[in-house]
Formats: sequence, C-alpha cells, structure tokens
Amino acid sequence: MSEEYKGRVIIAGRLEGEAVVSRKGFNTLASFQKSAMSKKKEAICGDQNNPEVFGKNLTGKVLCLPKTIGSTTGGMVLQTAAHLGIAPAALLFSEEIDSLAASGVILAEIWDDNRIITIDQLGSGFLEAVEDGDKIEIDDTGTVRIIKEKTQQN
Repeated sequence: MSEEYKGRVIIAGRLEGEAVVSRKGFNTLASFQKSAMSKKKEAICGDQNNPEVFGKNLTGKVLCLPKTIGSTTGGMVLQTAAHLGIAPAALLFSEEIDSLAASGVILAEIWDDNRIITIDQLGSGFLEAVEDGDKIEIDDTGTVRIIKEKTQQN
C-alpha cells in the first residue's frame, strides 16, 4: 500500500530511504550540535524536547517534519552536518521551508557538493500518514510516496 504527495522542489533528487518523523517543529541546532561538535560518524538526535526523534539516528534518513525552529544558526548546522557526512539524505516539510533551513541545504550543495534532497509544502496530510520506518520514495519532480508494508497474518 502506498500514498502519494506532491510538494515544491527546493533541492531535487531521486531517493529511496527510511522515514524518521517529527510532528512538531524540528530544532536543528539542538538535534545536531552534540554529534557535530564531537565529530561523530552518525548524528544521533540530541533534542530532549522532541521525544519523537530524541536519540534516533538521523544520518542518511528521510527526515519528515512540519518546519524547523530554534536558533538562527540552523542553516549553518545543516551545512555543517552535510560537510561532516552526518546529514539526513532528505528533508520533507509538510509546511513551507524557512529561509534558514533553505540556506543550509543550498550551501551544503554549493560548498560541499553534498545534496540534501528537500521538498516542502507536502501538506498536513503527509505528516498524518507517514510513520517512523516507512519506506519513502522521492522523485525529482517533488512527488513523494510513502510505502507501507502490509503485515500478513495467518
């Protein structure tokens, strides 16, 4: 079973990956700072105020969120995470992306040649449908598919 959503492309790309979901504002600095400063090989979310993602590995995942919140350093934190190789593979926003997150993903691509596929304006229904661990397929036109595996019972 799958559901499909269409959003606005910020950074295009094709990807299949695993969803990590935050249904409240995602604090970029609080989430990545500890892993980035200690130069860890993975970004384990350090935002204790967001129990949906706290302690989860964000590296290479498809981060599904409404918006980013917090410090004005958010864009540079995303760019730094990309530079260190610990960024999510994609950011999927149900709402409109903010200028700080947009600057971070754009700088990551320009400065580091490290693409964080980014789609916004997917709508509130997107965050209602997606769950942690769902398979996500993204195409370069802004179409996002949530693939839910049916469980078989005997």
